[in-house]
Amino acid sequence: MKPIYVVLAAVGALLLFLFLGYYNMYNKAVGLQEGLDEKFANVQSAYQRRADLIPNLLNTVKAAAQNEKDILTQVTQARTGITQASEGIKNAKTPEDLELMGRKINTAINLAYEAYPQIRSTENFSQFQNQLEGTENRIKTERDRYNEAVKEYNTHIRGFFARFFLNGEEFPRKEGFTAAAGSEISPKVSF
Repeated sequence: MKPIYVVLAAVGALLLFLFLGYYNMYNKAVGLQEGLDEKFANVQSAYQRRADLIPNLLNTVKAAAQNEKDILTQVTQARTGITQASEGIKNAKTPEDLELMGRKINTAINLAYEAYPQIRSTENFSQFQNQLEGTENRIKTERDRYNEAVKEYNTHIRGFFARFFLNGEEFPRKEGFTAAAGSEISPKVSF
C-alpha cells in the first residue's frame, strides 16, 4: 500500500472521528438545552398552580368559616328564644299562656339541638395550610430540578472541547434560581 493512501486514510479517519465527536457533542448540548427549557416550564407550571389554587382555597375556607359563624349565631339566637320563653312562663297568667310558652321552649330546644353544628373550620384551615405547604414544596422541588439541569448543561458546554466547537450564542451559559435578597433572615411570625 502506498504511503499516500495510508496518510489519506488516517486523515479521513481523523476527520470522521472529529465529525462524529462534534455531532455527538452538539446533539448532547441540544438535548440538555431542551431539558433545561422543560425544567423551567415545570417551574412556571408550579407557580401557575399556586396562582390558581391558593385564592380559590382561601375563598372556600373563608366561606366555610362564615357559614359556621352564621350557624353559631342562629344557635345562639335559638338559645335566647329558650331564655325568653322561660321568662314568659314566669309571667304567664293563664294555663293557655303556660302551654304556649312550653311549646315555644320545646321548639327552641329542638331547633338548638338539631342545628348545633360540628365545628369544621379548623379542619378547613388545616387543609388549607397543608395545600399551601404542598404547593410551596412542589415549587421548591421544580426549582431544584431546574438548578440541577443548569449545572449539567453548563458543565457540558464549558467542557474543554465543547468550548471550542459549540457556538456561545446558540448555547449560552445559564443561571439557576437564587434566593431573593434578605431571604436568609428567618421571618418573624406573630399574631
